Amino acid sequence: MTRFTEEEKTLRRIEKRFGKGVVEYGLIEEGDRILVGLSGGKDSLALVELLARRARIFKPKFSVVAVHVVMKNIPYQSDAGYLRNYAESWGVPFVLYETEFDASTDTRKSPCFLCSWNRRKALFTVAKEQGCNKIALGHHMDDILETLLMNITYQGAFSSMPPRLVMKKFDMTIIRPMCLVHEADLIELAEIRAYRKQMKNCPYESQSSRSTMKDILHRLEEMNPEARYSLWGSMSNVQEDLLPKKMK
Repeated sequence: MTRFTEEEKTLRRIEKRFGKGVVEYGLIEEGDRILVGLSGGKDSLALVELLARRARIFKPKFSVVAVHVVMKNIPYQSDAGYLRNYAESWGVPFVLYETEFDASTDTRKSPCFLCSWNRRKALFTVAKEQGCNKIALGHHMDDILETLLMNITYQGAFSSMPPRLVMKKFDMTIIRPMCLVHEADLIELAEIRAYRKQMKNCPYESQSSRSTMKDILHRLEEMNPEARYSLWGSMSNVQEDLLPKKMK
């Protein structure tokens, strides 16, 4: 009987969930050229590895390119040299793109939202320049469930971040290949690979509600160890007949 080390078990678990997400949601097709947003965090570093490994072994055939977006007006540091070397060690071309935004131009939106939005715009720009038809983001299952809880709580909407989102306006498809991967496994992978942590000092980070939702998700799992799977299943099991309906 084959015995695996704890590291091997973690890697096999991640790859199994990664592959399942890619197949179940039809995220990769023959001839795709996929841009990966490489922020330097554990999730995006893992995504580069997982896509690069899959591109070497599995069909359909596709290619990958990584981009690191630097927001010049936000005081944080990233080691672009490390990120370039990391991407290229997996055979993935690396692009560095610099941009900025003015938070005073739209006071209705939080600076955190504006920064995220402008980063996303930069990804579209580079994707077009690199001939990509898809953009892969490093969101994992925990991110998606936390967004579901946030949208229910703050937006009054039963919605989240879908594994696949076709954006016809931009002729681009957003994919989240790690949609079924657990954050706990990615934390273990970061230790196994000894990822170099990027230096961050974002002045708006404390304004995010995501850390609160992360705590709530953990509390739900303490109540029911299967809570994450129930939450995930609820997004494709909406029983409209048992929900309130306005007559007019």
